[in-house]
Amino acid sequence: MRVTSLPLRIGILVEQNESFENWQLMVFDRIVADPRYALTALLVHPAPYGAGRSSVFFKLAHRLEQTAFGRQAAYNPCNFDAHKQRIVPLASAEPGAAQAQVAELGLDLVIRMTPNGLPDDAVRELPYGEWALSFSDQKSGAGEWFSYLEVATGAPSVDLALYVRLGVSASSVAIASSSFNIKFSAVRNINFVKERAATLLLRELSRLADTGELITTPLPARSQASPPSIDELARYLGILSGHLVARVKKAVQHKAGTGAAVWTLFTGSGRIDDFEPGGSVEIPPTATDIKADPFLLQHEDQCYLFYEAYADGDRKAHIAVGRFDGDRLEPVGVALNCDYHLSYPFVFRDGDDIFMMPETHQSKRIEIWRCVEFPLKWELHATALNGLSAADSILTRHEGRWWLFTNLSEFHAYEDHCSELHVFEVDGPGLARITPHKRNPVVLGSTVARNAGRIFAREGRVFRPSQHNAHGIYGYGLNIMEIEQLDLENYRERCIRTIKPDFKPGLLGCHHFDAAGDRYVLDARLTL
Repeated sequence: MRVTSLPLRIGILVEQNESFENWQLMVFDRIVADPRYALTALLVHPAPYGAGRSSVFFKLAHRLEQTAFGRQAAYNPCNFDAHKQRIVPLASAEPGAAQAQVAELGLDLVIRMTPNGLPDDAVRELPYGEWALSFSDQKSGAGEWFSYLEVATGAPSVDLALYVRLGVSASSVAIASSSFNIKFSAVRNINFVKERAATLLLRELSRLADTGELITTPLPARSQASPPSIDELARYLGILSGHLVARVKKAVQHKAGTGAAVWTLFTGSGRIDDFEPGGSVEIPPTATDIKADPFLLQHEDQCYLFYEAYADGDRKAHIAVGRFDGDRLEPVGVALNCDYHLSYPFVFRDGDDIFMMPETHQSKRIEIWRCVEFPLKWELHATALNGLSAADSILTRHEGRWWLFTNLSEFHAYEDHCSELHVFEVDGPGLARITPHKRNPVVLGSTVARNAGRIFAREGRVFRPSQHNAHGIYGYGLNIMEIEQLDLENYRERCIRTIKPDFKPGLLGCHHFDAAGDRYVLDARLTL
C-alpha cells in the first residue's frame, strides 16, 4: 500500500472541539507544523463513547486521583489553533452519511481519539484507514480505566498498541506497539503513556509519509478491559494506598539524606553471548563506595573497571576506577568528578586515544572526555546535543561508520530516559557531524529501549544490552538485543535473552553488562 501524493490529508475524530488534552495538542501541533501533512478536519463524533459505563464511585475516585497525581502544566501549541481548523460534526443519522463526508473531504486517514469510531463504510473510503491508540478504547464520560487492571493485579508492565481499521472488511491490524514500566497509580500510567503515545503515533505517520508504505502485522489477541467494578475498584484503592505509604517512607529517607539505592557488582568469565551470571563472584559495595554502571578496559595487560560511585546520602555521583587482581577489585582513585551527576562511564579506544563518554544529562549535553594520563586525568574533548537531556550514550562502529546510541527524554510533563532509543550517524569521537536516524526514536518502550552497556560485535552478529524496566522497578532486568539491521533509513533488533534478578539470592534488579577479553561484569540492585 503506497502513498501516491503528499501532503497526507488527515482527519482527527474527537469528542468535542473546545478543550483538548496535552497529548492531543502535541499531536495536532506536530501535524500542522509538518509540510508532509494536512490537518484537513476535526471530526466531532455525536456519540463518542462505547458501551462501557463506569460507576459513580469510579467517576469520583478517578477525579480525585487525577487531581492528586495527574495535574500537568498546560501544553501551549506553537502551530495549532483550534479556531482556525475546519470543524465537521460527524453525520450519523442516515446510513452512508459519514461515508459521504469522508469522501467529500478527500481524507487519506483518520486518527480516532474516541472509543467509538467511524462506520465501516466510511472506513472503506480511507486509503490508509482509521488509526487508533489502545487507550482510546477504555474511556467514558466518567473517566478512563486504561491500566487499572494492570496496577490492581501487579502486572509487570502496561502495553500500548497503535492499530488501524482498513480495507473492505474494516478489520483491525497492528501498526506498532510498546510496553512501559508500571507506575504506582493508574492515572499516572495513563498520562505517562499518552505522552509516549504521541511520539509513537508521529513516528509512524512519518514512516508512512517517507516510505509511501503502511506496513501492518496481525493484531495480537487482547481482552477488552471493562470499567472496574466496585469490588475491583476497592482492591485497586487498597493497592494504591500501599504504594503511597512506600513512597512517603522513601521521601522521608531522601529528606534525611539516606535511602539511596544500593547496587553491587558481579564478575565472571564469559562473553555477551554465553555468560552465566549464576557462576559470578560478587564485588560488594561499601558504605562509602556504592558501585553501578561498570565498564571494563584492558590496558597494558591489566583489566581496569570504571564505574559510577557514590555513598549513601550523596546528591550526585562521580566516576571511580579500580584494577582487577584475580576477581578482587583494587581501588585506584577518582577518574572524573564534576559539579553535576556522573554515571555510565563508557570507556573506549579510537586509535591511540582512550575516551570516556559518561552520562551527563544534568548538564543538558553529551560530553566526551579524552584521557591524558591513564587512568585518572581526563580533558573535555567534545560535546554534542546541547540543550537536550541524554542518558546512557554509546558510540559504536558498524560497517565502517560511527553510530551514537542515546536515550533522549523529549517530554512535556514526564521526564523519562527509559522509553526512547535515538540513533545518530556521527563522524567519530569528535562529534562534529551528527545525522539523526529517519525513524527516531528507533525503539520505544521502557522494557527494551534504554542502553545497558556497550554494543558488541561477535562472530558476525551485533549485540546491544538493554534495560528491562518492569514491575515498577528501575533496572529490574537486563536484555540482550541482537541488532539485525542498522542504516539511516532502517533499524531492527530482537531480544534473544532476558536476565532477571534471580541468579543470586536477595537481588531486586540487574541493569548493566560489559565484557573485555574473557571477563564480564554486571551490576545488581540490592535495595529499592
